[in-house]
Amino acid sequence: MSLPPGALYGAESERARRNFALDYPRVNPRLIRGMALVKKAAALTLGRVFPGEGEKFRAVAAACDRVLAGEGADQFITSALQGGAGTSTHMNVNEVLANLALIILGKEPGDYGTVHPLDDVNRFQSTNDVYPTALRIAAIGALRELSEECARLQGELQKKETAWEGIPKLGRTELMDAVPVTLGAEFGAYAQALGRDRWRLYKVEERLRQVNLGGAAVGAPWAGAGGAALFRTYRRGVIEELRGITGLGLAAAEYPMDLTQNWDVLVEVSGLLKALGVNLMKIAGDLRLMGSGPRGGLGELRLAPLQRGSTIMPGKVNPVIPEMVIQLGIKVQANDAAIGMAAGRGELELNAFGPLIADALLESLGLLRDGCFLFRTKCVEPLEPDPARCGELLDRSWAFAASYAPLLGYEGVRRIIEETRETRDGEDAPSRIRRALEEAVRAGPGPGGSPAAQA
Repeated sequence: MSLPPGALYGAESERARRNFALDYPRVNPRLIRGMALVKKAAALTLGRVFPGEGEKFRAVAAACDRVLAGEGADQFITSALQGGAGTSTHMNVNEVLANLALIILGKEPGDYGTVHPLDDVNRFQSTNDVYPTALRIAAIGALRELSEECARLQGELQKKETAWEGIPKLGRTELMDAVPVTLGAEFGAYAQALGRDRWRLYKVEERLRQVNLGGAAVGAPWAGAGGAALFRTYRRGVIEELRGITGLGLAAAEYPMDLTQNWDVLVEVSGLLKALGVNLMKIAGDLRLMGSGPRGGLGELRLAPLQRGSTIMPGKVNPVIPEMVIQLGIKVQANDAAIGMAAGRGELELNAFGPLIADALLESLGLLRDGCFLFRTKCVEPLEPDPARCGELLDRSWAFAASYAPLLGYEGVRRIIEETRETRDGEDAPSRIRRALEEAVRAGPGPGGSPAAQA
């Protein structure tokens, strides 16, 4: 294979680049970082298992540090969508690390007799245990970032709940007038929904901490001739090393073959991301409705004017952040569907469609993290209520009538509304309805009116 000057990747990476020459993004950098962490843990462990080759493995570990620091980011060239269960991405990492290690040792890239991408960088490893372990590490880091942004958004909604608890407004069901509520109560409900999302994301991390590293190809004990004892030593040490490097509470899977075959934990994580996306869509949709107008809509909220809303209508401003959040939620749901289908297509000892799962999951995590940040800072924080408009719409409704149903009965209240809601003599309909309902309560059965009127 012909490689460009200065390339740190090798022939296998170039073959993969050409084979999967899609108009699609490259592998998520978080996954590359996860692989570099796994490879560093493996190199340090191998240096102890094979002390005579310590210099080589120290160079590989140093190469991992360079990648973790951002060096050679443009050398990871494979498309995120690829056949082979992630082997192409794994090989790309192996080749870059081998060549960086060679440079550290004062050798020329490609001198694989000194440091080999497979025999050294990948010793005792397989794509089938490195790739899912790296993905879980990447997902845990992204989950924690998302949880922090989710907490900040929840906190801002709670501030609005407290600040606006005294603003009465019209509650609506199916977009129709219902009963009075407060603006603060509505935002309190939003905060509760995000609180559930935070709890679910926190709890699911514990399942991501189990990894199949050391399971090699199919999660079964190493059976290579003459290498079984050395492999057992490596296997016992590598996860402990990885735990120390990452600071994560990683643990060896009780049954590594399970995690090699079955990707349902990633489906579970994606489902929780979908739930968060759905809640964000609901909240964004409500803010978009309550902020509609400014004259012909509800106008109960004032959204921050961020940019021009039309190329033909001067002065028009659109609810661009809520609309972005709604689209983000749709994308996360689409990713969840893809993850579920890909996870279900695994056969026997391996799921060949891990690259799609990895790409979709990490994309959803990143979108939700950034979406929560932008929603909070550009929409929720600068949001302003219009108490006068809230009161006006409430006063123009007869939402108060529902409270009379226990006294007069559902049909009795409905009949009074229908008989009196037409405006007469300049009196507005809500006032006429309220007066008629009060009169009905006072004129209830028995001397002195209804029991409620007597009370």
